[in-house]
Amino acid sequence: MISSMTAFARRELKAEWGTAVWEIRSVNQRYLETFFRLPEQFRSIEPVLRERFRKQLQRGKVECSLRYSPNEGAVGKLNVNEELAKQLINAAEWVQTQARSEGINPVEVLRWPGVIAAEETDMDSMQTEVLASFDATLKEFKQARVSEGDNMKDMIEQRLDGIEEQVKIVTARMPEIIAWQKDKILNRFEEAKIDLEEGRVEQEMIMLAQKVDVAEELDRLNSHIGETRNILKKGGAVGRRLDFMMQEFNRESNTLGSKSIHSDITQSAVELKVLIEQMREQIQNIE
Repeated sequence: MISSMTAFARRELKAEWGTAVWEIRSVNQRYLETFFRLPEQFRSIEPVLRERFRKQLQRGKVECSLRYSPNEGAVGKLNVNEELAKQLINAAEWVQTQARSEGINPVEVLRWPGVIAAEETDMDSMQTEVLASFDATLKEFKQARVSEGDNMKDMIEQRLDGIEEQVKIVTARMPEIIAWQKDKILNRFEEAKIDLEEGRVEQEMIMLAQKVDVAEELDRLNSHIGETRNILKKGGAVGRRLDFMMQEFNRESNTLGSKSIHSDITQSAVELKVLIEQMREQIQNIE
């Protein structure tokens, strides 16, 4: 199977600590390029994400973003250092006795550094859940690329059928066209009242046949059709190979057009160019 370089996937993770939303999108690119937009809390996982992309993808400009919203209602447990609090209270009572001040404010005791602390969120656990959600998003992303690649494959195979049909048309018409061109030249000689020896006429006809012979180009086009179908069947990251095949198709269609001596052949050459260009546009997006 082949994959498109254009795809999008989105996945939302809801947990006790909050919500995380992954989005992955990509467009065509000659090589693999990855760009990340991550919250500060998750910057440390960027190398891990980059490596997972590298193992799963070959080509494309990939943008990956994570949006994180903490759960404000999930307040961490408060831990009180009771021993330190008791010491502060005893010290405050002594100061109160000495200064004869009014009562002790409990809030002031709690404000003392180290007396009270909120339990921190377990970042390791959060990152494990977020990475698992990323893996699921990446899987959906690859499936979207494959689905789009299947559509492209069908379109390319249809265009290959069209090229094959044009090759058959030209092959069938060439003997008739060569005979037509021979009669045309002989008629012009007669109109100009040029008397040529029979051997000379045959020699000129042979030279004409060599100049307009497109059998080699037609054979190569058939060969390219078969090779392209084999590449599509093999699958994988075949975008570069398919792009090379489009260059070969163009070369043969250009030669066919330059050798054309009849409007039917010219029309087929133009049709070939259209079909090849339609394939090339799609292949630009294949991984």
